[in-house]
Amino acid sequence: MLTPSDLLPGIPDATPPLFARRLAAYGDRTALLTDGGELSYRALAEKVARTAARLGTRRRLVLLAGANTADVLVTYLAALAAGHPVLLVPGDNEEAVRSLTAAYDPDVVVGADRSGQLRFDERRALSAHELHPDLALLLSTSGSTGSPKLVRLSYDNLQANAESIATYLDIGEDDRAATTLPLHYCYGLSVINSHLLRGAGLVLTDLSVADDRFWDLFRAARATTFAAVPYTFDLLDRTGFAGLRLPHLRYVTQAGGRLAPDRVRHYAELGARDGWDLYVMYGQTEATARMAYLPPHLAAGHPEAIGVPVPGGSFRLEAHPDWPGQDTGELVYSGPNVMLGYAEHPRDLARGRTVTDLHTGDIGRRTPDGLYEIVGRSSRFVKILGLRVDPERVETLLLGHGFTALCAGRDDELVVAVAVPDGGEADVVGVRRTVTGAYGLPPRAVAVHAVPHLPRLPTGKPDYEAVRRLVPAPTQDERLPDERPPDVTDVTDPADAMDVTDLCRLYAEILDRTDVTPESSFVSLGGDSLSYVEMSLTLERALGHLPPDWHTRTIRDLRRTEPAQPPPREGSPRRTLETSIALRAVAIVLIVGSHIHVFYIKGGAHLLLAVAGYNLARFHLNPTAERRERVRHGLRSIARIVLPSLFWIALVLPFTDDYVLANLFLLHSVLGPHDHETAVQFWFIEALTYILVAAVALLGLRSVDRAERRFPFALPMTIAALGLITRYDLLGLGNRFHLPSAAVAFWLFALGWAAAKADTTRQRVLVTVAAVATIPGFFPGEPFRDAVVTAGFVLLVWVRTLPSRGRANTVAGVLASSSLYIYLTHWQIFPLIKDFSGWPALLASLLFGIGYATVATRVTRRLSATLRARRRRGDEQRAGLS
Repeated sequence: MLTPSDLLPGIPDATPPLFARRLAAYGDRTALLTDGGELSYRALAEKVARTAARLGTRRRLVLLAGANTADVLVTYLAALAAGHPVLLVPGDNEEAVRSLTAAYDPDVVVGADRSGQLRFDERRALSAHELHPDLALLLSTSGSTGSPKLVRLSYDNLQANAESIATYLDIGEDDRAATTLPLHYCYGLSVINSHLLRGAGLVLTDLSVADDRFWDLFRAARATTFAAVPYTFDLLDRTGFAGLRLPHLRYVTQAGGRLAPDRVRHYAELGARDGWDLYVMYGQTEATARMAYLPPHLAAGHPEAIGVPVPGGSFRLEAHPDWPGQDTGELVYSGPNVMLGYAEHPRDLARGRTVTDLHTGDIGRRTPDGLYEIVGRSSRFVKILGLRVDPERVETLLLGHGFTALCAGRDDELVVAVAVPDGGEADVVGVRRTVTGAYGLPPRAVAVHAVPHLPRLPTGKPDYEAVRRLVPAPTQDERLPDERPPDVTDVTDPADAMDVTDLCRLYAEILDRTDVTPESSFVSLGGDSLSYVEMSLTLERALGHLPPDWHTRTIRDLRRTEPAQPPPREGSPRRTLETSIALRAVAIVLIVGSHIHVFYIKGGAHLLLAVAGYNLARFHLNPTAERRERVRHGLRSIARIVLPSLFWIALVLPFTDDYVLANLFLLHSVLGPHDHETAVQFWFIEALTYILVAAVALLGLRSVDRAERRFPFALPMTIAALGLITRYDLLGLGNRFHLPSAAVAFWLFALGWAAAKADTTRQRVLVTVAAVATIPGFFPGEPFRDAVVTAGFVLLVWVRTLPSRGRANTVAGVLASSSLYIYLTHWQIFPLIKDFSGWPALLASLLFGIGYATVATRVTRRLSATLRARRRRGDEQRAGLS
């Protein structure tokens, strides 16, 4: 008979019996499948044994930064097998790692370095703590990542829950589970434990279900199951899950929060159609993950139920004063998977069992069919103006009226975050009226905030603390005297003077949005290249530093970002300037100056086409945005180019013979007349418009959208390669037709797009070689012009920021943000002064364009505000609130 030492060599028999020590029993069966290949159970056991030997036989507290990688999984199993308690923390949350390391002083810290390699920080050979013999694992409670309060789990907890889950899911050796949830999350960890217990396979990945590559891997690995939280199903809807061909899918599990009954019914029926089962489950970290499951054949008929206790567990209902009646009460769970208790301090690691039954805090009822349902949450009750309100019931109420929302109590006020995706309009009054009508609350006690996406934790669970933070803190004037912060003259770091609320107001002002939340980013709010300049320079002044990817970071994350280098001292002129902004500023000066002939440095307009492609990729191709949202975002940016252009051309057309009617509709490059010298002055506006329309139309196709998400660099490089057909006129079309500039030059736009998506040195080299090989010769007889475009492009690819000064940033920012308007208007301005002097004509052209940009921006914002005010008054009148 095999002993534990036979199954995992090098580990003493005295360590607790656990699935982690029986890996070798499954021999050559496949244990792990990744993009890089497969690993057998025998090979996995050998890796675990080597890592366990490295950790040693003397028990130590091991802090492990979790990630869905083979190295992290091996370390987790090795620590368990060797008897070392594991403090499992999210590897993608540096603050959580730091805070828990400081709070619990682990003996060993294991995490990935910047290269992705696992690093062991052996802080001491003997533990500094007294560790209880039963202690196996420490996990953060739901929603408390980084909090010192941890759940203490025993070896028996882990083994019992894994066996229970494997039993009711009937996990077999042929099953293969994809890791759709983080390893540090108890639900995701339970998937790993239960499958390793039965010798099943794990498809180890951190890809999202919204990524086509996930489904390619899922099919290639012949995966049979994946785990989902409620938010996962929103992603599945967006990816067209119902139409995917998944021949080996056997079942889908759901936990991590309540899934609406109609969604349960929908996916249960979808599974019945396609031959897989839906398991709705219920659990908490304090129960080592699972307490109940709903048998799949009951899901469609009882979608509101959590089901029956897991094997080995039981429920009872305890009377609760807020829920009178014999058929309801607080749900109390008993079973071998109930935690040892909580830990809030290192001294708690020595404690044994302090909890026998788990009071879940959920109000449940038992149906005549023997199924359990959750009808409320005792601990989430809030008292609003003396009235007790259950936010979860408010969410259910709103869902029944067609509103997807999260609710939380804050300072005698109910905060409601309602999802309004794709830039739609929020019926704020309707949401408030629904809540106040049902609960008798005054309107002022219900704060409704429209957000593009409901805030969620990394696990996919609702982030109720983020909902509470939607209500701004009182302003300085609203605070009581003893609540006000120190005098601002005491602030030495410019970032200290601007908190998350201030940043939200700044974003709202510059982007003219009313739906800004701490979870918003510049890209998610619809920012484009025109607003990017003002936003980036303002933030750089306010924060003292700005990371390269600031436009994709949430406001909260941006405020937490540590500068890569110390911010400039107060009053210091030292700044940095993004290369794309500098190129736009320099290019427009070169364009206007060359047209006036104060100097002759051409190529600026074609360089701007490449920068436009670069900005399209940065601001319009947000990986988390839906296809329709991308299209709407692109159309709004096109409108910001077309509308001021049409207005200006319509304004000057009656007073000049330089233009024809085709110019008014931006069709001169198509309709001609092509021998009209001055009518071609707007070729750049037309070319940019045509290219953007084509790009947005192309990305609006489902197949292209998927290809872009899967091959973000290869797609624009392919488009650039196709563009060489017209760049070199390989088909001879130029001899028969007049090819518009957009058709001839769009390969430059595609190269700029590819440059923004070049994440590796190899990709940057490739796009640089493509530019250096194809730009020279584009302007026959003008090698210097070719060189200007080439040099600017290479700078864009390889140098993301340039050293600058505060005043230089201001000038560059104004020129870059006004570049479109300067180009548009300078044709009418410089002839008025050119004969007098070229340099004043250049200055006048720049200043007039800047003025036109200022007026256009203010008019646009004022019109938006007027329209919003009218809609608000109409809503209030309809609601009887005005």
